[in-house]
Amino acid sequence: MDLPTEFNSIDVILPDLTRLFGNRLSLDTEVLEAHGHDVSRHDTQPPQAVIYPLQTEEVAAAVKLCHDNRVPVIPFGTGTAVEGGVVAVHGGLSIDLTHMNQILAINVTDADAVVQAGVTRYQLNDALQTGNTGLIFTVNPGADASLGGMAATRASGSSTVKYGTMRENTLALTMVLANGEIIRTGSRARKSSAGYDLTHLFVGSEGTLGVITEVTVKLYPEPAQISSAICPFDSIENAVNAVLEILAAGIPVARIELLDEVLIDAVNRYSGLDNQLTPTIFFEFHGSQDHVTEQTQLAKQIAAKHGGSAFQWAVDQQQRERLWQARYDSFHAVMALRENAAGYVTDVCVPVSKLAQCFLEAKRIVSEASLPAPVFGHVGDGNFHVVFPLDPDNPAELEEVTGYHQQLIDMALAAGGTCTGEHGIGIGKRKALRQEFDNAVDTMQQIKRALDPHNIMNPGKVV
Repeated sequence: MDLPTEFNSIDVILPDLTRLFGNRLSLDTEVLEAHGHDVSRHDTQPPQAVIYPLQTEEVAAAVKLCHDNRVPVIPFGTGTAVEGGVVAVHGGLSIDLTHMNQILAINVTDADAVVQAGVTRYQLNDALQTGNTGLIFTVNPGADASLGGMAATRASGSSTVKYGTMRENTLALTMVLANGEIIRTGSRARKSSAGYDLTHLFVGSEGTLGVITEVTVKLYPEPAQISSAICPFDSIENAVNAVLEILAAGIPVARIELLDEVLIDAVNRYSGLDNQLTPTIFFEFHGSQDHVTEQTQLAKQIAAKHGGSAFQWAVDQQQRERLWQARYDSFHAVMALRENAAGYVTDVCVPVSKLAQCFLEAKRIVSEASLPAPVFGHVGDGNFHVVFPLDPDNPAELEEVTGYHQQLIDMALAAGGTCTGEHGIGIGKRKALRQEFDNAVDTMQQIKRALDPHNIMNPGKVV
């Protein structure tokens, strides 16, 4: 049975929204347009109104109005996702949570923090540093995303290999359900066997089951020493084999990234760098000074064994950032390859044992593409990407790239992997979700119907 797709216009609740939010309600065309897209290739579809709540109770009041009057609700964080999760497919109300940006508690002894959903990861880490807590928040999706959005999309990033994703680092949530009811899931305890694990049902639900308004996250001790290193290889296969041996040796790498020669060339031109035009691994190690030195040297030895050359490493922050600049600038470097390009970002994840095979197969799949197609990723956990700088006004290019994307998904699923390691489903991967899980998607839809029978929560996404 399909989910409902008949909704009412925002007009039926505008007087009530105006009364509740005053000048924190916007109908401005530019504001609506800005809330109708993320950084993906998906076309802008604006909501009919945007509100800026300050507390959970205001979110609940707005959602209840929408529930009672069948008006769609689209939660909005920083808009930095890449699968169209904030696109207002059916119009409705965008709930912008960026004004809910209070850090509610930092518990140093327990190494956790309670924050409103609009707090960004940079904001939290700045507060941890300013307060001399000796703690850091580790999930790093690249952009300065909000923690509510990161929980909603089950975000991860380059530090996952050591610290895990938002799934492992979210302890508790405050949620507004589709009927406006407020619930709290989880606790600050590090383990529990109490009832259903609702926290991790909502983590990754992409706004389709409710609105996340508060998040309790794990923190970690700030490393006494950080070492960064880069190492070029003569082939993708040798680079990946070096990664596999480093992981098998139990070396606790904090970050390990692989950029192919196409991307190295792009970032050299974009950032004025002179990296060798070969596949290159970027490392980062965290720990005590002695342990970091030992880890770096062991990695260097294994890299050399697999043909790695010109191994460079540094502990000084400025030098570390210089070594990692190519990775930091990757997306912008690809976009700079073509004027006014839109990024078509693919995202698959495979078992690490299949990484070399799948990375090479990905290179083969995109080798005949009519536009540049660099392959890179978080190879420590098997997650990698191809980014195509797409002409958004060229339907033939979109069709071509969509075909390559489907081949990458087919390859990942055949290897026992997933259609998305970190970017989520949104609009763009709904068919891939069905391909991956088949009738298990029916179970997801049953959960959706139970919690949101009118389908007002981010309709048109995920299931």
